[in-house]
Amino acid sequence: MALWQRLLCLPYAHRWKRGQGLVEYALILVFVAVVVIVILVALGPSIQDVYQNIIDNL
Repeated sequence: MALWQRLLCLPYAHRWKRGQGLVEYALILVFVAVVVIVILVALGPSIQDVYQNIIDNL
């Protein structure tokens, strides 16, 4: 990369890194949300049975 290109991009480098960090946090949040949804879908019927047994015994 030419020197003039580096000098033009230098003021924006910090913004790009900050934006990259936000994207990484967003991807982590999406991944956690997907995992929680999958777990709830997989365990949903058994959790519902447990709560139904508790309600029936009350």
